[in-house]
Amino acid sequence: MRKGAITLDGVLKAIAEYDEWGRDRFLAEYGYKPATGYLLIHEDRTYDSKAIAGVAHKFDQGRALRPDELSGGRSHAARWLARLGFVIRSSRDPDWTRDEIILACDLAMANDWKRLEYNDPRVIELSALLQTMPIHPKEVRTELFRNPNGVARKTVDITCRHPDYPGKPTNGNALDVAVLNDFLARPAEMTKVAQQIRDGLTAGEFQAVPPGVEEEDDYSAPEGRLLIRRHKSRERDKGLRRRKIDAVLRQGRRLACEACGFDFEATYGPRGTGYIECHHVVPLHEAGEGRTKLSDLALICANCHRMIHRRAPWPTPDELRNLIEETKRGEARIPSQHAPEPVTAEAAVVP
Repeated sequence: MRKGAITLDGVLKAIAEYDEWGRDRFLAEYGYKPATGYLLIHEDRTYDSKAIAGVAHKFDQGRALRPDELSGGRSHAARWLARLGFVIRSSRDPDWTRDEIILACDLAMANDWKRLEYNDPRVIELSALLQTMPIHPKEVRTELFRNPNGVARKTVDITCRHPDYPGKPTNGNALDVAVLNDFLARPAEMTKVAQQIRDGLTAGEFQAVPPGVEEEDDYSAPEGRLLIRRHKSRERDKGLRRRKIDAVLRQGRRLACEACGFDFEATYGPRGTGYIECHHVVPLHEAGEGRTKLSDLALICANCHRMIHRRAPWPTPDELRNLIEETKRGEARIPSQHAPEPVTAEAAVVP
């Protein structure tokens, strides 16, 4: 917005005028169309962000900006308003995540891969459950967030990509297809995954587990981020980790990585004494709400732990140890460092 700066006072005056005139007159007077990208939230009311920013210019710089004068379009106006401390919310709902699609796909499979209608009790129930999912913050949700119409539409996007569907598929997205392929390849396992997600949401378990680094880094699992959160939360349980370490030491064993053999004390001396990470070896789709047993945990170094979580399917410590040994013998196939990463399940698309 290069015509001139806008201020907090100018925005508040534009909001007051909007309230006085009403939305239709305000937009018509200044030549703006209803917002299609971002809304400004002020005192629990929503406003068309681009129009408010353009009219605020009148109070600060002497004239309102026309819609085509906002150099960066609606997103630029939204950024200006956000810098002034206003809450900006997308007027579109966020994209569906893998966790959400898993639940929708499970419902579609239970319906013999046929679409469901918005008034189906199962759709209404799933809509309510999705709204409890702690993935999308409230500020990015619209009033229509995951409503029954949207859930029913998602079942259409999924079922029309089924190999037996006779008609033309909807646009959908690559993640719909990837999750569908997971269900077709491993129906029993993915049904368990969906049930684990439902159970965790119903019990409020996932809502109590804060997001972790798995959402900022390259952790990957077809089961979705909520089960990864729970998995990582258990691995970080300091009390559980301490009990595992104590049990290993009582058996007279070293605190060495079960994959590569790395011993922190042997390498770092006293600084590394008593230190090692733990990896929860129970598959995500089988790890329910039950108490974690010490036998569910494996001793692992940070590097091997990262390699396990890096890409699905996650290898066991034994499988990773075999890979390390094969690599040392020159038997493992290692792609060039300059070669592209293998396509993940989330990016896979069936023609």
